[in-house]
Amino acid sequence: MADDDVDNAEDTEGDVEENSGGKKKVIIFIIIGVVLIGLSVGGTLFAVKMLAPEPIVEESAETEAVDEDGNPIVEEEEVEKGYAIYFPLKPPIIVNFQSRGRQRFLQADITLLTREDDVVDAIETHMPMIRNTLVLKFGGQTYEDMQTEQGRELLRQESLEALQNIMLQEIDKTGIEKLLFTNFVMQ
Repeated sequence: MADDDVDNAEDTEGDVEENSGGKKKVIIFIIIGVVLIGLSVGGTLFAVKMLAPEPIVEESAETEAVDEDGNPIVEEEEVEKGYAIYFPLKPPIIVNFQSRGRQRFLQADITLLTREDDVVDAIETHMPMIRNTLVLKFGGQTYEDMQTEQGRELLRQESLEALQNIMLQEIDKTGIEKLLFTNFVMQ
């Protein structure tokens, strides 16, 4: 019976040594993994910083003029862009047109970009004229042209010019910077 106790004691010591040796290996692997991840992240950040282009510093526009003594007079133009104001046209513009003998429909959600509050007021005031212009412009298109990206971009540019002309006639400035299609569904 004493031999059995000795064998059991040796087995228990072997299990303890195997468990502690196994735990040490796992801890070492975890530490190595964390170090490798840290090196990877650090290397990536370093590479991104080294490969990033130099920031472009805009210099203000200067005009060269001289005073009576011949010294240059430097005038800086302040170009200040206001914050963007997005004005969605609600409800969406819906038009129908014929294509190869079939009735087709277009629904376009449009948002206008401006940077001036008075232009937003003018857009609201002249909304019937704006919507009429867009309905006529969209309805005069062909289905095949509007299926292409180039056709939609041309329609967007022509519509923007038409709306800028309306604003120019009504408030003496174009005011609308961009016309954005936020949804464009054809059927």
